[in-house]
Amino acid sequence: MRWTMWWAMAAVLLLGGCAGMRLIESDVNSHSQWPSGRAPGSFHFERLPSQQAQAARQDAVEAAALPALQKAGFTLAAPGTTPEYAIQVASRLTRYDRAPWDDPYPWGWNTGLFYGGRYHRGASLGLSFYAPQPYYVQDVSVLIRDARTQRVLYETSARHDGRWADEAVRGTLFEAAMKDFPQPAISPRRVRIEIPR
Repeated sequence: MRWTMWWAMAAVLLLGGCAGMRLIESDVNSHSQWPSGRAPGSFHFERLPSQQAQAARQDAVEAAALPALQKAGFTLAAPGTTPEYAIQVASRLTRYDRAPWDDPYPWGWNTGLFYGGRYHRGASLGLSFYAPQPYYVQDVSVLIRDARTQRVLYETSARHDGRWADEAVRGTLFEAAMKDFPQPAISPRRVRIEIPR
């Protein structure tokens, strides 16, 4: 009885901790030609023709990247002023119906407990079948140029794969991509950031 109580308490604490935060792990690649002693400064967002054609979508991508850029010391230039830097940001999301670790036996070869799927019961036959949950791969990238010379000073990208694909995850990917700015860092490397659920 005592062991049962301890196991129950441990499960409650584990579930309680998992309920409040989620760990976003990203694979980050960064390459720097940042001049020694140079500080971040004002910038404007630069868009490719394809990004200009999808202005509303690119607005959302830039909004997700802005906090990470500000945290690194950049400030968005006021309209009509000349910025020091031109920054191009991009984001790509790919959705898969089944994760690589999902149960390959949809009729219940295992419980699905450790695979993240859900079981549903067929109303007419009374049978259980496995319904895998969506799986996402999300990439973001940041390219920083000297606005006057157009020289590339810093290039970084981050990738995350998992069950989540909301705006908080995209913002966290940009934060991970800029985490070591402006220093050159081991690439690729794993960056872990916790965010609220």
